[in-house]
Amino acid sequence: MRDRIDENFTCAIQMVMSSRGRLVVVGMGKSGIIGRKIAATLASTGTTSFFVHPAEAFHGDLGMIHADDVALMISYSGETEELIRLLPFTKHQGNKIIAMTGRMHSTLARNADAVLDVSVSREACNNNLAPTSSTTATLVMGDALAVVLSTLKDFQPEDFARFHPGGSLGRRLLTKVADLMHKDNLPICAPSAPMREVVGVITRGKLGVVLVMDAGRMVGIITDGDLRKAFEDAPDPLKLNASDFMTEHPYVILESENLAEAEKKMKALTKRLLVVVNAKEQPVGVLQIFDVAE
Repeated sequence: MRDRIDENFTCAIQMVMSSRGRLVVVGMGKSGIIGRKIAATLASTGTTSFFVHPAEAFHGDLGMIHADDVALMISYSGETEELIRLLPFTKHQGNKIIAMTGRMHSTLARNADAVLDVSVSREACNNNLAPTSSTTATLVMGDALAVVLSTLKDFQPEDFARFHPGGSLGRRLLTKVADLMHKDNLPICAPSAPMREVVGVITRGKLGVVLVMDAGRMVGIITDGDLRKAFEDAPDPLKLNASDFMTEHPYVILESENLAEAEKKMKALTKRLLVVVNAKEQPVGVLQIFDVAE
């Protein structure tokens, strides 16, 4: 299908980009099913689009097609009766027409402003009858339209997430660190806290970390790993204070960041938790990798 991206494709893109209306997708039978998917992909990637069933159009649904809309009409033969019957209406209303067809000299193609070639040498069907290869080609062409339009509209992951709030991407991009961080009863100790106190605080906190605070300022953290290292390396670990084995300058993340950014940072740093800070760089929570992966 790569070689089908020609001046007709460019013309179709320009028509949609310059239109003040929507992109209305019309198709019958298997082409209609593919058309529904194309309309859904367009709508979810920044191009306002919806599907109209050509048979239902003659029973009131023609009112859904406005004069400034562009019609994407799909028919492999280019002679599908239900679509051909729509042509006088669209012509009278002044709608631009993009045809997806396998017959470049068909009635639909002759009446279209841009013709996208989805022809195939034969169907995958053993009888060369059931729409198989041709519907795949149509789907590919529809995806190409959607992706190019999305790129031209500078459609960003955050935009995609707004249209998919229930999906994993939507959750990661729309959910803020502040929404999932652990913020109640944070485990805190002073730099002078003895080892026994540190062990007690980290155990009760159940987060695998202690924030070492001095006069309202975080000066370091102590993780389970820091504890194990202290017991392995120090001659008498019970004589240590928090400041003796804490990690200074811990990695932090702003509470206003989204989960996608937190996940990216954790992977880059190979860290299982981050200290969450506010705009004043004051610690307000702890985010663990388990929270991001939920």
